Amino acid sequence: MPELPEVETVRRGLAPAMIGARIETVELRRGDIRFPFPPRFRERLTGKRITDVARRAKFLLVKLDSGETLIAHLGMSGSFRIEDERVGEFYTPRSKDPKHDHVVLRLDSGKTITFNDPRRFGFMDLAEDGGLDAHPRLAGLGLEPLSDSFDAARLAALLASSGAPLKSALLDQKRIAGLGNIYACEALWRAKLSPFRPAGRLARARGGPTKAATALAEAIRAVLKEAIDAGGSTLRDHRQADGALGYFQHSFDVYDREGKPCRRTGCRGTIARDMQSGRSTFYCRRCQK
Repeated sequence: MPELPEVETVRRGLAPAMIGARIETVELRRGDIRFPFPPRFRERLTGKRITDVARRAKFLLVKLDSGETLIAHLGMSGSFRIEDERVGEFYTPRSKDPKHDHVVLRLDSGKTITFNDPRRFGFMDLAEDGGLDAHPRLAGLGLEPLSDSFDAARLAALLASSGAPLKSALLDQKRIAGLGNIYACEALWRAKLSPFRPAGRLARARGGPTKAATALAEAIRAVLKEAIDAGGSTLRDHRQADGALGYFQHSFDVYDREGKPCRRTGCRGTIARDMQSGRSTFYCRRCQK
């Protein structure tokens, strides 16, 4: 499933094509994706102007001048294709089977935005702007790890009361929003921290951050920013909005490297794989403590 960097990459690709444009027509090629579309979905989108394209955790938020926001989730295989009908230019190659094109938005700029999702785990919904934070998909989401307020002190405070293993706590979306399995593994390796270390140990007895918390906060921000710059990670389905593949998978230090030598200078360890909460955890037993 796409994580924060993949969704942010898609957002950055969609924003220039969508912001300021008016939705002229909406074509729904089925009655649902993962969930049924909300009532009067087509009518509530048609004729509305797009004022912003934002992101919250792993959700895309397309803000409309009607006071509503289109919430979109990519699921496991969802992608957006941008085409310009006036000049015949395809921003995104037709690399996906068109039979999986489920939602088509035609804009007054001549561009068409198509949502394609072969496995149909993605979904779309609409919410009033004033109630967006209370929407069932968004309510209770934690701190954005790329926000200005995310630092070692906030990380330590978020984890102070947790007795869960560190990686499991990092994946709790009520604590940190958008951080997923791949980047949690990579950040923990960079910070030299075991994924099995009790999460609460990142806070001192009086509540302040430990050196480990400082290292981890810096690693989380760094790995997410580098992944976004690389267009995310393409393991199976992810594509950027221009159709290009992500390239961060070529920079993985631990994820999906079971049995390979640790890349840390001076470490003679081997990357191991264990299961935590039903997810694969990749780490080095030798240098991650």
